[in-house]
This record gives sequence, structure tokens and C-alpha cells, in this order.
Amino acid sequence: MSEDAHQGLGFVRPGRWALGRVERSGWFTTAITWHRADGTSVRWASRAARRRGRMEVRDSQGQVTGVVDSRPSTALRMARVNAVAAVAFVIGGSLFALGPLLAEYGVGPIRTADVVYLIGGVFFSLGGYASVVQASNTPTDIDESGSLSSPSWSWWRWRPHQIGWLSVMVLFVGTLFFGLSLVAAFAENLTARQSNGWIWLPDMLGCICFLVSGHLALLEVCHGRIGIRTDDMGWWIVAVNQIGSVLFFLAGVAAFTRPATSTAVDLGLVNWGTFAGAVCFVIGGFLQLFERPAPAPAVTAGGAQPGRP
Repeated sequence: MSEDAHQGLGFVRPGRWALGRVERSGWFTTAITWHRADGTSVRWASRAARRRGRMEVRDSQGQVTGVVDSRPSTALRMARVNAVAAVAFVIGGSLFALGPLLAEYGVGPIRTADVVYLIGGVFFSLGGYASVVQASNTPTDIDESGSLSSPSWSWWRWRPHQIGWLSVMVLFVGTLFFGLSLVAAFAENLTARQSNGWIWLPDMLGCICFLVSGHLALLEVCHGRIGIRTDDMGWWIVAVNQIGSVLFFLAGVAAFTRPATSTAVDLGLVNWGTFAGAVCFVIGGFLQLFERPAPAPAVTAGGAQPGRP
């Protein structure tokens, strides 16, 4: 076995594989191709490995002819944490969509909407943390048969040199800022200045984190040059979530409390922007349920799965 070090990724791969193309976004490595002795090549892509535990097998012409999935134990753990993250975002997004509807139509006391938002924020943070765990265990070990695996399972790793990890880590920090804002919303008799400092500012910081996270995710899935990839489910998830982040940001700006009147700049935009943004995250979370490792991965000695094209 040989080891390749690309921006701290630390790949362990079969010694007979020769390093080929390395794709980058800035100083981040987003994909690596190795050439095999039989004339075929194997391509590791950051998001595909992190979310699906999968590499592509290509022929001498560069056409995709098959896939290599993770070892069953690695795939099972990845699928479980992916399901936790996806379901958490669906529930969190659903509650964030319900909260503004309650506020807009005056259903129940204002505290009801605040509680709904707070519970939704807890699920958002859970989804963010599960995404960090997933990125912390991105498979980088490749055995002689070509199977991917994580070197060891960990609930936390510091990997700021990996664009996928950095994207979800910024997202997780954003959910914590949202949580701070949601807790502060329970304070009573706040002045406009206090409201903007304790509620609006953390909310805006959370929105900015979401936008930065989405931008990094687009760079990762597009390998440095942001564009349209309609045939890639990962691109759809990232794109829908980024639209949601933009809507959250607009709603956040509109929530600024005017000192002269102690009212929000545009309460309608606050409610409907939050609602629409939350719906985007619900859709993204639902799609993420299908961006997972194969349910029963099996790899042949040649590196491609039986029955796969």
C-alpha cells in the first residue's frame, strides 16, 4: 500500500495505482484520479466519497463504466449518520416553516411561534453536527480490491483543509448562531438596540454562515468552477439549500428593528422569507435521504461492482 498526501487528505491506496489528475478549488482538493495497470482509472470525488462512499471507475477513454463502493461496515455507518442529518433538516425546516405561518396569521400567542422556532433550531443544529461527523469520516483508505473505508470512526476531527468538512462546519456554526438568537427571543421588554444586538445580530451571523457554507459546497460539487450540474443529485441539494440560505438572509435583513419605531423593517418579508427558505431546506433534507451509500455494497477484485455498468 502507498500513501498520497493532498492538502492533508492522506490517502492510502494500492501501490500499483499511479497518481493522475488532481482537481482543486483554490487550495482545496475536490477530486483525484488514479490510473490502474489494466488501463482503467478510478476517480475519488470529495462529495461523492463523503456522502455516498463511492468512487467512479473509468475506461481508457475516460467514460464511466462502474462504481466502487465502501466496505459494508463503512457504508452502514455513513448511511446511518446521513439519515440522521437528512431527517433532522427535514424536521427542523418543517418547524421553521410552521413558525412564520403562526406569526403571520396570529395563531396562538407569540411565544408559541418562538417555541416552534427554538425546537426547529435544535433539529437544525443536530443536522449540522451529524453533517460534521459525516465529513470527519470521509473514506480515504482504499484496499487492494479498491474498496473505500475510513481509517477509524470518530465523532469529531479537525479538518479545515478539506472543503467538504469546512462547508458543513461553517453550517454547524451558523445553526449555533441561530440557536443563540432563538433563545434571546424569549427575553421581554427589550429596547430596539438590545433586540438588534441579542436577536438580530446572531441571526444575521447565522445567515452569513449558511451563505458561506453553501458557496463552499457549490465549489466542492462543481470542482472549483460554479455552474449547473443537473445530472448530479448533490448539485441539486446544494443549489436548493443555497436558495434557502439567500431567503433566510433576506428575511434576516428585514428583521432589523428600527430604533425610531421599535418595529421590524418588513415583517411580511421576515415571515414569508423564512417560510420559503425553510421549505428549501425541507426539500434539500428529503433529497439527501437518497444521496447515501449503496444499501449492500460489494466490490470485485477488479474494482467494479458486479452487475454495475
